[in-house]
Amino acid sequence: MLGRMRQVARNLVREVQFCRLILRDPRTPRLARILLGCGVAYALSPVDLVPDFIPVLGHLDDVVVVPLLFVLGLSLVPAEVIREHRETVGNTSDSG
Repeated sequence: MLGRMRQVARNLVREVQFCRLILRDPRTPRLARILLGCGVAYALSPVDLVPDFIPVLGHLDDVVVVPLLFVLGLSLVPAEVIREHRETVGNTSDSG
């Protein structure tokens, strides 16, 4: 179980690095930056569309809204930019 948790943590770090590179790349369209930035802000924000104290729905909005913003944002980024940064993050994480 500890090995699985480490793997999840490594994957999370890799995805954060990937998003940071995408957001900083000048080839990333403005709308994609806005959507990705909103996804990060919503994930970190204590304010939700549906409060977390409401059973099931409170956490379900986090599970739906954040991935939806990321998918929409990444769909606007040119494929070569995504490929380049995926390779960068993959090579960096393998050496560490």
